[in-house]
Amino acid sequence: MNNPEQLHEEKVFKDPVHRYIHVRDRLIWDLIGTREFQRLRRIRQLGTTYLTFHGAEHSRFSHSLGVYEIMRRIIANFHQISEWSEEERLLGLTTALLHDIGHGPFSHSFEKVFHLNHESFTEQMILGDTEVNAVLKKADASFPEKVADIIAKTSEYKHIVSLISSQIDADRMDYLLRDAYFTGVSYGQFDLERILRVMRFHDDQIVIKSTGMHAVEDYIMSRYQMYWQVYFHPVSRSAEVILRKILHRAKDLATNGYSFKVKADAFHSFFSGDVSLSEYIQLDESVILYYFQMWQFENDSILADLCQRFMNRRLFKYIEFNPMQVKEWHSLYEAFQDAGIDPEYYLILDSSSDLPYDFYRPGEEEERIPIQLLMPNGDLRELSRESDLVDAISGKKRTDHKLYFPMDLIEDLSSNGEAKQRILELLKRGGT
Repeated sequence: MNNPEQLHEEKVFKDPVHRYIHVRDRLIWDLIGTREFQRLRRIRQLGTTYLTFHGAEHSRFSHSLGVYEIMRRIIANFHQISEWSEEERLLGLTTALLHDIGHGPFSHSFEKVFHLNHESFTEQMILGDTEVNAVLKKADASFPEKVADIIAKTSEYKHIVSLISSQIDADRMDYLLRDAYFTGVSYGQFDLERILRVMRFHDDQIVIKSTGMHAVEDYIMSRYQMYWQVYFHPVSRSAEVILRKILHRAKDLATNGYSFKVKADAFHSFFSGDVSLSEYIQLDESVILYYFQMWQFENDSILADLCQRFMNRRLFKYIEFNPMQVKEWHSLYEAFQDAGIDPEYYLILDSSSDLPYDFYRPGEEEERIPIQLLMPNGDLRELSRESDLVDAISGKKRTDHKLYFPMDLIEDLSSNGEAKQRILELLKRGGT
């Protein structure tokens, strides 16, 4: 490729996490200005977490800029100790910027209901008839395919892939710091400067100088704490449960010919399962929240109630519940039915699990590339072999199960005291 065009004057974004985000390449500046990238302003980074941590209003737009900035700094450091071509440099910056571009509104909850894959839409936005694709082609006709291959982890540029998607990458480092900042917690803090200084390029992979091991330990523990204290917070999960049930209810009603007061035009292709790229791009969180606001007044009592709960933060209560308690589950399900509370929408078992760090196990599904330490003699050692702290949590998957239900509806069963007492007893038994 030709030498990339530079802007006449460096552009900067003021950022609360990195202080400044610097842009000198015309390609990056033009990508930021595309409609597909600007759409990320209207998608929150943490979905429903703002209903638990009120500061968590930041967007995937700001996160994507942050990942780009970390990548820019990594590449600048690497330029001092190894040769990167202009194409490699630009590919690294571009993939960092675009890695999340295919995310939809309320990302993972939305994907589960409509069986979508944001990675597929990321690929379509990069390779399809989009403003992003047109900008990428200005750099080189083959540039969109190269960017898509890196994001899909099929690229020959293995070192760039590992900087975007590994157990210590630009993506994770930005979202931990950014999410900690906007939720107001201290769990996600770690020494980013130190980690960037001890990153090395070794045999087509990114490794960590052994003297930086403790900074990496701190990063891994920060990730562990953020997942259990923020990302899997039970109140946020309660909001996610209600969000999913709203979308399920609307889909079921539409499938059965229900006549909405406010027609669900923006959802038709999602209900039918035939979603075009243009329809996907047009749907963001502002559109979804508009429908939720309107559906509070629908004739369908379940849809109206769920929307009122979500919009006014009247969330479900929860208890710990072992999914192996099959008998208790069936008894609760029947008790809800007998009380006239639809268990399909008001009794939900939700599970969360995380693996904070894992080492390489060849042949396994979703092989995890380990973090390698570069020892003084030039050898590589997998992190958990050197760190007692990391070894203690390596390969240990923690799973948490909670049962969500509307306590207010149960308390309102004043005319059916027997049903109310039975449900409360079963909930008490299930939560022990």
